[in-house]
Amino acid sequence: MEYRINAMHFSPTGTTKKVISGIAEKISAKMIEKSTVNYIDFTLPKAREDSMSFDTRDILVIGVPVYAGRVPNVLLKYLNSISSNGALAIPVVVYGNRNYDDALIELKDILESKGFYIIAAAAFIGEHAFSYTLAKGRPNEKDMDIINEFADVIVLKLANGLSGDKIVVPGRRPYRTYYMPKDKSGNPVDIRRVTPKTSDACNNCKLCADVCPMGSIDQNDVSKLKGICIKCGACIKKCPVQAKYFDDLEYLQHKKELETDFAERCEPELFFA
Repeated sequence: MEYRINAMHFSPTGTTKKVISGIAEKISAKMIEKSTVNYIDFTLPKAREDSMSFDTRDILVIGVPVYAGRVPNVLLKYLNSISSNGALAIPVVVYGNRNYDDALIELKDILESKGFYIIAAAAFIGEHAFSYTLAKGRPNEKDMDIINEFADVIVLKLANGLSGDKIVVPGRRPYRTYYMPKDKSGNPVDIRRVTPKTSDACNNCKLCADVCPMGSIDQNDVSKLKGICIKCGACIKKCPVQAKYFDDLEYLQHKKELETDFAERCEPELFFA
């Protein structure tokens, strides 16, 4: 059977995009009946206005970053609008070297509830949205080699016929509450209220407004927000003059703790039926 390979991702800083595109492209290249890859980027608000539908000809490789140990809650409405009539799916989550907690099982559950048959799943690591040092440069060459191996197994399973068994991935049901950092006294810290600042280095190129996945940065005054900030790091990491930054002390303390406590490299985890 000739499949359509779909690479679908939410990727504000590009790490999830690199993982998902890599998996889809490797699968496509290794299949006997090769297929072009259909790229579906739902990072920006406009792309989430229309739902997507897939059928028995489709393999959907779909990925989201892990936010606070879960699928980003701002994506739940859109993800639940996707429909399937017998399509195959490969859910993937990308996390910043701390933990993916219940994100993978949550994404898998969403896809299965919409009629997808899960043939594989994975958790990969990408440079943390808060940091330039935590999981720096990942996914790197070693990660891409693992992606190649992941695709090898998937293509082999497709060629040999799917077993029909359900894939088991780590996680809890009911899902854990969203992870919250703690202050020095052990009290939970809510960083949802934290917003980026803009320095005098800003040249008003408006790139930050263009890349904000929530459409929250005001095009007329990029130092202002007109919506929520999900701390995705897009405006900071993509600013050509490094004019965007966070200065909240609790946020910075949490960032420091992440960089210290989770510096040891985590490895991707792959799951098959």
